[in-house]
Amino acid sequence: MSWPDSAELLAGPRGRRLCWSLVAPDGHPGWDRVRDGASAGDLTGLTGEVAACVARTDLGAIAASTGELALLPALAEPVATAMYWQEPDDEDRVLAAGPVREALLPVAEVVAAAPAARWWATPLAAGRQQYVEWLGGFAAAPVLTGAAAELAKWRAGELDDERSAGDRPDDPEAPWSGHWWSIPAHSRLPSTTRSVPGLGAVRLALAEDPLGWTQARCWPVEPRPDARIYEVSGPREWAELVGRYPLDATKSRRHDWWRATGRDGRWLIPDFAAVAADYDAVHVSVVGYLVTAGRAVPVDGACTVLAGWDPDQAYWLTDALTLAGPAADWVRLDQEPLGWFQERTK
Repeated sequence: MSWPDSAELLAGPRGRRLCWSLVAPDGHPGWDRVRDGASAGDLTGLTGEVAACVARTDLGAIAASTGELALLPALAEPVATAMYWQEPDDEDRVLAAGPVREALLPVAEVVAAAPAARWWATPLAAGRQQYVEWLGGFAAAPVLTGAAAELAKWRAGELDDERSAGDRPDDPEAPWSGHWWSIPAHSRLPSTTRSVPGLGAVRLALAEDPLGWTQARCWPVEPRPDARIYEVSGPREWAELVGRYPLDATKSRRHDWWRATGRDGRWLIPDFAAVAADYDAVHVSVVGYLVTAGRAVPVDGACTVLAGWDPDQAYWLTDALTLAGPAADWVRLDQEPLGWFQERTK
């Protein structure tokens, strides 16, 4: 796996947002105007100022950054602001404009070359996988058996939801919301991300639609040596997965994904129960996330959206994991992405 062309990073809304989050010129007189214009969704007449702000950003420091945590704070912002159930926010909308993307190209180029971002394009790190249990809320200790039954239940639920959505209006502009994700949500299938030095799991810092968690338990898990991993490193791999294992989700996703992408038509998601016959897990690399998430990706005359995945996240579709050691508790002492500290080891 390798980094895509820098322009491809700017083709995805999350990739553009990453580059934008790295633009921070010190004392440039136009920066306040640019920032306020982006927040208001209007950069009319300010694209020259955007380019000037990029030129004053310390791109050399980004290019020279090392350590797997160095760029995570900048990456956390585009992940936390990802939304697939409503229109793009004002910043995402103005960043899609051609002149703004062109101005951001130098940022994309240095990110792609930065040592700190090399691991973003790597496949699943089998020896560093961690399951995150949010304490006091949402998740439970990992359940590493019974995947087939969970997938059957998930698929039945998706089919029931698609049937019930038949009563919803065909007009994509109708004020209706429903399932917007393309993950095996509401199942007990485990998902994992890697650990990095100084952070128990990448998911502690990089989670879409975060709920303000302040305590977590990280469980080290290990896949079988022969585990079959499907790697999503960009839109092509995502489209190939959906095309090989399609599940129609047009009625249930029509309204949300029209708002998110502006496209009306047939929508597909992966049939993960079918995927499990050939693969034990689906892993989305950080780069795969940045260039794919939120886009209407064509597949066999329809489209699909990578929605609800976190960067570097793998969903395990078979009983391929085992616990690989004691859990460790982490506490968030401030709201910064790297504000997590290990509390104690179980």
